[in-house]
Amino acid sequence: MRSNRRRDTGPELALRRLLHAAGLRYRVDAPIRTERRLVRPDVVFTRRRLAVFVDGCFWHQCPEHGTRPKDPTGYWTPKLQRNVERDRETTEAPEQAGRVVLRTWEHVPPVDAAAQVIRQVAGLSGEDSDG
Repeated sequence: MRSNRRRDTGPELALRRLLHAAGLRYRVDAPIRTERRLVRPDVVFTRRRLAVFVDGCFWHQCPEHGTRPKDPTGYWTPKLQRNVERDRETTEAPEQAGRVVLRTWEHVPPVDAAAQVIRQVAGLSGEDSDG
């Protein structure tokens, strides 16, 4: 599992390229401190108080594409369930601190994910960049 990347995955890079091409500026993997925990979203718009996560279908148990490995040892089911619970906590903590959280799946076409982020950024303020 050491070879699994925490950041700079293919879907994440594709989303970031599109956001940058649209003129948006953001921080990557920037820590957000909340009362409950430290959260590191994949993309952060600091002034807009927007956090974006790109979740992998396997690790975060996508309802459409998440698969469960054959598991005679009983290791994977609790591990993947804990990932889902941690995702819930990771979403709630910044929201309670007044941030907007967007989550997208790796299977969502990057153009669609970028459009969702761009709409959210435009809705939070009339500006086009986050400098």
